[in-house]
Amino acid sequence: MKAIAVGNFKINCLAVLDEVQTSGESVLIPKHGKPLAKMVPAVKSLDDIFGFMDGKGVIVGDVVSPVLEMNGGF
Repeated sequence: MKAIAVGNFKINCLAVLDEVQTSGESVLIPKHGKPLAKMVPAVKSLDDIFGFMDGKGVIVGDVVSPVLEMNGGF
C-alpha cells in the first residue's frame, strides 16, 4: 500500500483520487507519522437495491386492458 503525507495529499488530492481509481491500489494518509485516513477504490456493488433487475424482464401482450372480463358484477 502506498502512503502519502497529509500535506502532500492536500496539494495533490485530485491526482491521488485519479491514481487510486486507475490503479485500484489503496493509499494511506498519515499525519505526523500516525495513520489518519485510508483511501480505497470504490467498487460498485452488484446487489444495489435500485436497478438490479434492469433489462431482465420482457413485456408480452397488452398491459393496459384488464386481465379478466367482469360479466355482470361480482
